[in-house]
Amino acid sequence: MAQRRMFSKRITNSARFIKMPLSSQALYFHLGLHADDDGVVEAFPIMRQVGAVEDDLRILVAKKFIVVLNEDLVTYITDWNENNRIRADRKVDSIYKEMLIQMVPNIKLKSSKRRADTGKIPGRPLDNQWTAQVRLGKDRLGKDSKDILSGSDEPDRIPYQEIVDYLNEKAGTKYRASGAKTQRLIKARFNDGFNSDDFNKVIDLKAAEWSGTDMAKYLRPETLFGTKFESYLNQEPAELKKKGQSYGGLEF
Repeated sequence: MAQRRMFSKRITNSARFIKMPLSSQALYFHLGLHADDDGVVEAFPIMRQVGAVEDDLRILVAKKFIVVLNEDLVTYITDWNENNRIRADRKVDSIYKEMLIQMVPNIKLKSSKRRADTGKIPGRPLDNQWTAQVRLGKDRLGKDSKDILSGSDEPDRIPYQEIVDYLNEKAGTKYRASGAKTQRLIKARFNDGFNSDDFNKVIDLKAAEWSGTDMAKYLRPETLFGTKFESYLNQEPAELKKKGQSYGGLEF
């Protein structure tokens, strides 16, 4: 695999490039420096090394300088062939070649050919790249990967704090909006098409029904905002009068 990388001034001197934040520009250069001979690079470890954040990558996607190929942020640099002209007898195919062709079907990849000095096809590189199979737990960028893959540069505007504050006010609880599980549940419901008013309605309904009963302990995010959210939302207010009913069949 070639060890030197180039960058076209037509790309880096363009208004489209210069108008980006400097952090996004820097990330582009680092991605290019670490990309394989087909212009593919695992973006996550590079971002960690240079201190880049999700928005830097998101901007590059929105400006069409890169294409993110999967949720592990394996990334293709769209102007790779203009930036770098690698000799066919020196080129080593990307270990992500099949994924690249599948995700960017119109791509024109240079085929490797036998080396003039040895008569051999360039070999595959040792797998010294960071593997994209490792799941990154709480630190992984997978929580934002759908936004990145879609090219959206809009920040997450889900009102976690307002929703949890409303729950705490109605239920007399002290839940934190910063909890990862709480945010995941709220975001899942927003992804289902529900809005803040729906959350407030569910909180009002269940607080009126459960407050002062043994069910009050279930006035919590994992119960209210889970898979039964829609059924709670569509509950008839008349049912709230039946405070003595059995809840043994409910799943929380």
